[in-house]
Amino acid sequence: MKTRITELFEIDRPIIQGGMHHVGLAEMAAAVANAGGLGMITSLTQSTPADLTAEIRRCREMTSKPFGVNVTFLPSVKQPDYPGYIRAIIDGGIKVVETAGNNPQKWLPLLKEAGIKVIHKCTSVRHALKAQAIGVDALSVDGFECGGHPGEDDVPNFILLPRAAEELSIPFVASGGMANGRSLVAALAMGADGMNMGTRFIATKEAPVHQRVKDAILNATELDTRLIMRPLRNTERVLNNAGVERLLQKEREIGAGITFFDIAPEVAGVYPKVMKEGDMDAGGWSCGMVVGLIHDIPTVQELLDRIMLEAETIINERFRTVVA
Repeated sequence: MKTRITELFEIDRPIIQGGMHHVGLAEMAAAVANAGGLGMITSLTQSTPADLTAEIRRCREMTSKPFGVNVTFLPSVKQPDYPGYIRAIIDGGIKVVETAGNNPQKWLPLLKEAGIKVIHKCTSVRHALKAQAIGVDALSVDGFECGGHPGEDDVPNFILLPRAAEELSIPFVASGGMANGRSLVAALAMGADGMNMGTRFIATKEAPVHQRVKDAILNATELDTRLIMRPLRNTERVLNNAGVERLLQKEREIGAGITFFDIAPEVAGVYPKVMKEGDMDAGGWSCGMVVGLIHDIPTVQELLDRIMLEAETIINERFRTVVA
């Protein structure tokens, strides 16, 4: 299948594995790349730029195909060494970067000068238009269904994607609720050039996370995610657990005066506890409503093969029958 996204990133299938904290490691990115998609190493999971350099090198030992690096720009008390991470990406020969969070404009000249293509994650059309205007090459448009940070507009993909198609001229992929061939065909029908998957990729054999994380996704339904940190206007969609319930109780009791420090026990340092140790009640970790569509734990190759076969079957058989 050829789309503007496959041509832009020189991949075989219009499927991207987005950046995921403590999931986007070399083995995850390489597995997606080897299956024909675009895998992403998550830079901030690496403690230092030197660690990112080593992770890029490790990924190259696992695949000869293109893969990228995610860089999320976030406000922080202790700012990450962004110049160091950008230098590690450039020196590592990476040709695709996924940016997220704050405006990446400051870093675009360096990335462009190195011949790197940039895909930026947005949760609204207005932010997508801004990213297009500053010169990113492509966009990941994230609907309200997505795991992680869906923004504050609460617009689902059935509306957001067609609106993006009306306004944008550069390629974009659909993110949020993407899991199978139906998702891919729907994304294409609504104007996207492919899809970005996060939660679905966690429930694969190669995902470098504790088995209890995969089992939790497998056993969850579309009703089992929660929105946390809404009073802080830093909304995050997470899988419900005892830690999340404690956090939500604090939000109800403290009300508008709540601060990050009030909920720090349920959000700070949670990812290593969950992803590595399998402590499923530690607190909030990003997970999309798409869990309702996840029913197995295949290899990445099996997953992408199945997605493409299902998509092609829908296009060639179901659509033809409906049109006829």
